[in-house]
Amino acid sequence: MSIYDFNQIEKKWQQYWEQHQTFKAKANDTKPKYYALDMFPYPSGAGLHVGHPLGYIASDIVSRYKRSKGFNVLHPMGFDAFGLPAEQYAIQTGQHPAITTEQNIQRYIEQLKNLGFSFDWEREVRTSDPGYYKWTQWIFMQLFNSYYNYNTDKAEPVEALVKEFEQNGNTNVNAACDEDTPAFSAQEWKQMNEKEQTEMLLRYRLTYVAEAVVNWCPALGTVLANDEVKDGLSERGGYPVERKRMRQWMMRITAYAERLLQGLEDIDWLEPIKEMQRNWIGKSIGAELVFAVADSDKKIEVFTTRIDTIFGASFVVLAPEHELVEQITTADQRAAVEEYVGVAKNRSERERMTDVKTVSGVFTGAYAINPISGERAPVWIADYVLAGYGTGAVMAVPAHDTRDYAFARHFNLPIPQVVEGGNVAEEAHAAKEGKIINSGFLNGLEVKEAIKAGIAKAEELGVGKGKVNYRMRDAVFSRQRYWGEPVPVYFKDGIPHLIEESELPLELPKIDAYLPTETGEPPLGRAVDWKYKGQYEYELSTMPGWAGSSWYWYRYMDPKNDEAFADQDIVNYWRNVDLYIGGSEHATGHLLYSRFWNKFMYDLGLVPEQEPFKKLINQGMIQGRSNFVYRVKDSNTYVSSGLKDKYETTALHVDVNIVENDILDIEAFKSWRPENADAEFILEDGKYICGVEIEKMSKSKYNVVNPDDLVERMGADTLRMYEMFLGPLEQFKPWNTNGMDGVNKFLKKFWRLFHDENGNFAVSDEAPTAAELKSLHKTIKKVEEDIERFSFNTSVSTFMICVNELTQLKTNKRAVLEPLTIILAPYAPHITEEIWQQLGHQESISNATFPEWKEEYLTEDTFEYPVSVNGKMRAKITFALDAPRDAMEKAVVQDEQVTKFFEGKPPKKIIIVPNKIINVVV
Repeated sequence: MSIYDFNQIEKKWQQYWEQHQTFKAKANDTKPKYYALDMFPYPSGAGLHVGHPLGYIASDIVSRYKRSKGFNVLHPMGFDAFGLPAEQYAIQTGQHPAITTEQNIQRYIEQLKNLGFSFDWEREVRTSDPGYYKWTQWIFMQLFNSYYNYNTDKAEPVEALVKEFEQNGNTNVNAACDEDTPAFSAQEWKQMNEKEQTEMLLRYRLTYVAEAVVNWCPALGTVLANDEVKDGLSERGGYPVERKRMRQWMMRITAYAERLLQGLEDIDWLEPIKEMQRNWIGKSIGAELVFAVADSDKKIEVFTTRIDTIFGASFVVLAPEHELVEQITTADQRAAVEEYVGVAKNRSERERMTDVKTVSGVFTGAYAINPISGERAPVWIADYVLAGYGTGAVMAVPAHDTRDYAFARHFNLPIPQVVEGGNVAEEAHAAKEGKIINSGFLNGLEVKEAIKAGIAKAEELGVGKGKVNYRMRDAVFSRQRYWGEPVPVYFKDGIPHLIEESELPLELPKIDAYLPTETGEPPLGRAVDWKYKGQYEYELSTMPGWAGSSWYWYRYMDPKNDEAFADQDIVNYWRNVDLYIGGSEHATGHLLYSRFWNKFMYDLGLVPEQEPFKKLINQGMIQGRSNFVYRVKDSNTYVSSGLKDKYETTALHVDVNIVENDILDIEAFKSWRPENADAEFILEDGKYICGVEIEKMSKSKYNVVNPDDLVERMGADTLRMYEMFLGPLEQFKPWNTNGMDGVNKFLKKFWRLFHDENGNFAVSDEAPTAAELKSLHKTIKKVEEDIERFSFNTSVSTFMICVNELTQLKTNKRAVLEPLTIILAPYAPHITEEIWQQLGHQESISNATFPEWKEEYLTEDTFEYPVSVNGKMRAKITFALDAPRDAMEKAVVQDEQVTKFFEGKPPKKIIIVPNKIINVVV
């Protein structure tokens, strides 16, 4: 092949890789393993845009590099195939979600293969495949049959817990359980009926059914996770979301809170992601206090990290969802409270946590008794207190807490100032309102001592105790949807039971529509005769999207196994993921749930590592480069960007695919939309120049660039290298298709190193020169260092410099070009495969060994001195590093490029600064 025909080359080698299963991975004890993984995509109908492959290209470079370094590489791909978008489409069209999901997956596979990724496609998994979700259901069953033993600090079988109950009750049990779990004896346990025992065990199981406050979206007919709600609306569709108490399946992730926190110290993740998880887990050390409600038998539990401020607590605030709100609200305040609760329940927890400006609340009419001072404190409700954090109630200390202070000021509540003890006065707001109080028995103590004394006093009085609290709540595990994993549970007399393991998978039944039933049941309620053994009701909710993605990396290890989620020996070989690349938006969702499930599976001895992902890289977003046209008001005339200020105009997004170098293709624009057919244009210099703005890439902004088009125009290797060249992997960067031309020219230049001017393959077996070896080995060294530290953009620059140097040296030596081809292969696999074959190799370049750089070729033995005459640089002369001074001076005065500036005069002085510069004074 005489010319660089990238279309023919790329199709040829993609077929070769598939036919020869070049990237098939096998468990192999003789080689060190390397597991590179991308967060698997949800296959949308829109397919990939150029921003999506960024992380895949990076992981592919590392995978190919590690393979050339002698590692046995596992680099799989699959699809997170359950989800709301496919279900919404099914609701609108009546088409089964499986059909659209399959179509979308095939589109993704085609696009991914066109980019030349070294995926082992034999290992592809899909979370919606019954053969896959059989094991998601199986893991759910293990969670149901387990509890968390704090004494051993791990999950253990519920059967062991039942034996303890039978022998000793729960008096000696130190386990994760519901806050309000009562104490009982062995005798009392035996006297409980089956339903009572089942409900008691649900208080301990790692997955359980319970009443929970959730984000309910009536329009979508389902519960949404916190990260699916924004500004009180569903992220998908923008429908109103309300906070509602519903019976849901839950995951007791809180049992693992401390281990999830400590495990962050053992993994190589970016600090901001770790910090997001630390904040989400939210460990606090403090005390739990009980405030009795005046004239009532009700009690309010509050958690505080500063019990030393108890004497400054002047009111109590409940979350609007708190179960006591309805019970303690007085008759004259009921209407106001109900109105406030109705509004507050529609705001998400995220909104309420971040909104520091809005001050709202209402008085319940009830009073609580301060358990230490004995004083009465009014009980308010306010949405800055969250039901999901602590106890859903706080003792308000306005002199100490910013939000309490703002609340007190707004509603004219007392702001007492503590003048001694507990250091409250030192941290108090500069407020003069309210009475000045004394801090009682805490008087004169430093903060730490005051906290200890406060906890001791509360325990002595029986009104509180020291406690470690976590912000993180148990995870809601139910979704009122169709397109998700069925929960392998049936109900008998209202009691949940697991189906038999031999009956897995429990597959999704056929239904007539994908909407909730007329009576409000989830879509599965529409299934006809769908009952366990023909008589017991199945659970009608399905699992959330994160269920299948919380363990999928293990299924890649052994994807066809029908006897286990993966063979134990195979799991023990691959162990966990060495490199994981994906978006930072999953920090407190997928990444946290995955760590939780992994630790649980570790406890059961199913996997050998506590943490699933050793190294995590969050790729930045590739932003769209939007173009705009400017329509003159009340017309169908468009004015070019440079002239728009002369008119009153409206800026409109235009499809970037009909714009080149910001110049609009006017005829394409007229054809783009019917209303543009008779448009008129005011041009500048005969062209219509569009406006430009960097924005998120999305269809609504018409700035989505399809990688298929670019591959067709310039090739996959060009696209791969250009995406890396844009900038550091972790950073956000704007897309500009015009910039691809430089990378495309580089690849053509690389191709020409191997071919003569007639296009014939012409590589010499001559020995390379020192200059050629230096260029090659500094490139090998730099590229190796770059890949090891994931700095891919600098490698592309290094390749360009090297090819330019070798072009200037007119290099065609095999000893130089063959190693260069190997190190370029991870970045541009197609062109290098073709060159490798032309070099006479029978096997794929993927089997070649990465060359070693040698220091001896990098050591400098000469230095090129800039020569200055009377302060102006006039020439450059190269000298050996050990050249004698007099020989250097002699060479300078004999060099014609220098002496022509002497104007016939002899030099007065020659100043030589070693390895820097030569100055000649004439």
